[in-house]
Amino acid sequence: MNESIMDTKSKVFSGTRRDIQRPDRDQHPRTPGMSGVRNTGVSSPASADVAAKEAPHAGLTSEQLLLLYRWIYTSRRVDDMERKLKTQSKVYFQISGAGHEAVLAALGMIVRPQVDWLYCYYRDRSLMLALGMAPQEMLLDAVGSADGPSSGGRQMPSHWGLKRVNVVTKSSVTGTQFLQAVGCAQAGRYLNNMPSIGADQVAHDPEEITIVTGGDGTTSEGEFFEAINAACLETAHGQLPVLFLIEDNGYAISVPKSQQTAGGSISKMLSGLVERGLLEIVEVDGTDPVASYQAFRRVEDRLRKERRPVLVHAHVIRPYSHSESDDERTYKTPEMRETEQERDPIKTYPQYLVKHGIATEAQLEALRAEVDAGIEAGAVQALVARRPDRGSAALYVTSPDVDLASDRFLSEPSFEGPDLTMIQGINKTLFDEMARNPKIVVFGEDIADVGDPELLGKVPGKGGVFKATIGLQKEYGSLRVYDSQLAEATIVGTATGMATRGLKPVPEVQFGDYIWPAMLQLVDETSKIRWRSNNGFSCPMVIRIAVGGYLGGSGAVYHSQSIEGTFAHFPGLLVAMPSNCIDAVGLFRTALRGDDPVLFLEHKRLYRQPILKSRYPGPDYMVPFGRARKVREGDALTVITWGATVLKANAVATKLAPEGISVEVIDLRTIVPWDRDMPAESVCKTGKVLVLHEDVRFMGFGAEVAAWIGENLFDDLDAPVRRVGAMDTPVGYGPELEDAILPQNDDIERAMRDLAAY
Repeated sequence: MNESIMDTKSKVFSGTRRDIQRPDRDQHPRTPGMSGVRNTGVSSPASADVAAKEAPHAGLTSEQLLLLYRWIYTSRRVDDMERKLKTQSKVYFQISGAGHEAVLAALGMIVRPQVDWLYCYYRDRSLMLALGMAPQEMLLDAVGSADGPSSGGRQMPSHWGLKRVNVVTKSSVTGTQFLQAVGCAQAGRYLNNMPSIGADQVAHDPEEITIVTGGDGTTSEGEFFEAINAACLETAHGQLPVLFLIEDNGYAISVPKSQQTAGGSISKMLSGLVERGLLEIVEVDGTDPVASYQAFRRVEDRLRKERRPVLVHAHVIRPYSHSESDDERTYKTPEMRETEQERDPIKTYPQYLVKHGIATEAQLEALRAEVDAGIEAGAVQALVARRPDRGSAALYVTSPDVDLASDRFLSEPSFEGPDLTMIQGINKTLFDEMARNPKIVVFGEDIADVGDPELLGKVPGKGGVFKATIGLQKEYGSLRVYDSQLAEATIVGTATGMATRGLKPVPEVQFGDYIWPAMLQLVDETSKIRWRSNNGFSCPMVIRIAVGGYLGGSGAVYHSQSIEGTFAHFPGLLVAMPSNCIDAVGLFRTALRGDDPVLFLEHKRLYRQPILKSRYPGPDYMVPFGRARKVREGDALTVITWGATVLKANAVATKLAPEGISVEVIDLRTIVPWDRDMPAESVCKTGKVLVLHEDVRFMGFGAEVAAWIGENLFDDLDAPVRRVGAMDTPVGYGPELEDAILPQNDDIERAMRDLAAY
């Protein structure tokens, strides 16, 4: 951070710093009449206003009331400065918090910085000011400066992320933050129940809460409802202290709420949860900072003491367009806009302060002048601040400190015990790594021994549809091993929140064919958190996924898919696909000890193949990523493959060997990163190469391998690169269709013979 900018912050904007006196819960107990509304319905804006009047200014001191105004006014003026710079093409994008300032400033009065965790939304400027973010820092984000605290110039402005006060990096994606916030709260609950993980290892506080904000349009997303469901569930370990703040300005860009929400109110839609006591909902006039503060104080005990969820539905306005790329005049009449402006807190709140003798107009004008001068100075400095170096673009796609392809993860086996199948090896590795690392949490659909912990020991236990997690819940308890909801976005989204907090979640997605509901989380969140936050946050997790066909026709369209080629496309995700027990153990342990998100693809057909068995290679055996394995030596041609087709390629190569066709088979083992050195050495030796995989041939990962060989090894080739993959169709039911669609030994043999004869 530029030193002069920080000096200006401390001198001119001292009123925004966190050392200003905050409301004290002991000094300001709850006002009579402000008890919770659970089991009785939803409180209205009017009822909140009436209750607020029962204590003058909701117990806020004059200094605190003025601080609220400073945040509100500063937020609006930073918006105005960014809009001005946008018209001058000095800022590339602008989206404002105008009209939302009051409720967010009030929320800032109850947040405990460095204790609570926040998942903010792009209109939350005044909340960020309340948390201690200086206007100059916001302007650095706006101009895309390398010193911008949210992303170092990597994201659009107002995509808040401030690690020093636990504001987790936010993306542009609508609604994904809700599930991550739930995962963050689950991590807090876990840490509070795990004394072996001290606060020196992972920061946590017994009264911490997780706050997640969003607009009314965002509540149309399915992930919002999944998050509400997950937070409200009454599990054996209680509910979750999540504060959902919905900032309802009536529009999702240009679409009015009447076309977004059935019945026109998300509060009424969720009223059944209120009636059952599972959720408390408070509606409030979010343009009134005093009433908003009263609403938050009203629910704080439920969150901090009772550890239960709350939804605050704040009715705000949006006096500016959705963003500078939008023009609200095209869908709002002048009368509608004038009506909104009558509720604008930038107008109504200073009137309140003068009316009640909190400040004179002259004092408010002096405050405004001070703020304006600081923003002007901050803008001047932001415009000359350094921009990201072009060479920095490749930094932080993955961990700069833990390279899974390094020799750090290379070890020799120390065999013990009987032969294990691949699924048994995975299970044994989980047992060992959970004993070693108390931060590991395992969950997914049907993965627990029993869904009801009271049945442990009374029934045999399930342990996953393939038994990969059998016995883990019995050994490590229901806090560490549990069944998730049948919702893949919930599984991956909550795991992302946990990982950001410092846990090592190991979720299971039951079949690769059903991972697509989690696509937003995986592609836009999990994979990008480190890069978009400029290494401020990371997301270390291992997602186990059963993939592939060759199931004798039983898998059919929705249980036979290969997904490695799809996910290899997204920077930030590592992808492993072992073909045997010992590699599965070594790669899995490496993934578990890494610091990045890994998709660990386990081929169902290989789980119990006797030929792939191995004795357990020991509790510290690891295999680096990006290191291929030479399955067999040869000099006539090279086969590059992975997963289930490794076994097929080796079988066909064994058949051809007596005929003098010597085939070298290479198992890539990991797709991202993939080993180029061993294939290159082999191709240079044989001059001929077949790329073989189970996924469809068109746009499969083999196309990338073939392209790389053609680009880099063309002069060493004695024949065109050949590819064998599945037919470009889904996999059908029954052995006849499956055999026709997936690569079979005959297809592989034909390709090998053709290449050898070329």
